Amino acid sequence: MPRVVVDVMLKPEILDPQGRAVMGAFTRLGVSGVSDIRQGKRFEITIDGDVTEARLAELHRMAEELLSNPVIETYDLRVEP
Repeated sequence: MPRVVVDVMLKPEILDPQGRAVMGAFTRLGVSGVSDIRQGKRFEITIDGDVTEARLAELHRMAEELLSNPVIETYDLRVEP
């Protein structure tokens, strides 16, 4: 069965307090060589049947309307085998 993955991230201009908190923990734990951390969401959607253009269009609509907030977030949708 094909799987569709939707990765949602805050837009670069939006502050990321969770990413900043993780970055602070990296620093406290002595991890070096990391200049930035951004935190996001990942959705894995298993599809019954084929991934048609109509189904992809529907999934893009759901990613934009339900899984992300287009005002502050971007999403990337891809089909995995």
